[in-house]
Amino acid sequence: MHTPRPGRFIDPFTDFGFKRIFGSEPNKDLLIDFLNALLAGERVITDLTYDKTEQNGTLPGDRKVIFDLLCKGIDGEQFIIEMQRIRQDYFKDRCLYYVSSLIRDQVPVSLSKWNYLLKPVYLIGIMDFCFDDASDHDFIHRISLRYPSGEIFYNKLGFVYVEIPRFNKEEEQLCSSMDNWLFLLKHMNELDKLPLFLRKPVFEKLFEIAEVSNLTKEEKMAYDASLKQQRDWYATTESLLNEGERKGIEEGILLAKLETARKMKAKGLHEDLIRELTGLSVEEVKNA
Repeated sequence: MHTPRPGRFIDPFTDFGFKRIFGSEPNKDLLIDFLNALLAGERVITDLTYDKTEQNGTLPGDRKVIFDLLCKGIDGEQFIIEMQRIRQDYFKDRCLYYVSSLIRDQVPVSLSKWNYLLKPVYLIGIMDFCFDDASDHDFIHRISLRYPSGEIFYNKLGFVYVEIPRFNKEEEQLCSSMDNWLFLLKHMNELDKLPLFLRKPVFEKLFEIAEVSNLTKEEKMAYDASLKQQRDWYATTESLLNEGERKGIEEGILLAKLETARKMKAKGLHEDLIRELTGLSVEEVKNA
């Protein structure tokens, strides 16, 4: 598991770091480059628009869905990007639920007739843990609907899971744009400068926006709170796992998020920013 620590550059595994790098309109070229590297040979993304990350159900009693990031390509294809920091018993189920909610929302409400034509939906999971049932040699898992022969059965639904702990390549072993991205995500807050072999415009911009000294006072406060929240998650997880328990991890994380939200509110941060950084709902932030 990734150990949170302060450094010259922000930690991309914090909520603040992840959303600053990949979740803001001025920096969407970074997300486009990352997705094109990850989906090389499958899809080329030329532009993206960000959608709201909190989705209501179709019925009053339906549970809300809150994504880390949700964006749409120029052809209407949708991408869910999730940063999952700790092992979760039903993470795969949650991913399927997220994807199915977007498929359900494609049903036009105002049309009496519909031909069932769907736009593609992809879920990208960047994981700070490893699946128990996955090969030790693979750090990227591409899941799609295929025939037993291996041919594609349906090409508009896909899952890509990246297991960061299994990515152990050294600098001299990096051989693709995807390798470069994963190396930086894993080691960014340990570095004190951009490595020479990665000097290209997209990574130069990445390091410029990721430098802690370039943050505004409010951004620095938000990052410090996010970093503390990450440390609290790590400590909670380690404590429970050392006792051989997983039960209660999610409750501990929620409590840490609520405590972080309370401290952010006390420092005067806007509730919309707090909700974006913590992933809490409007009601949870309001009542924190």
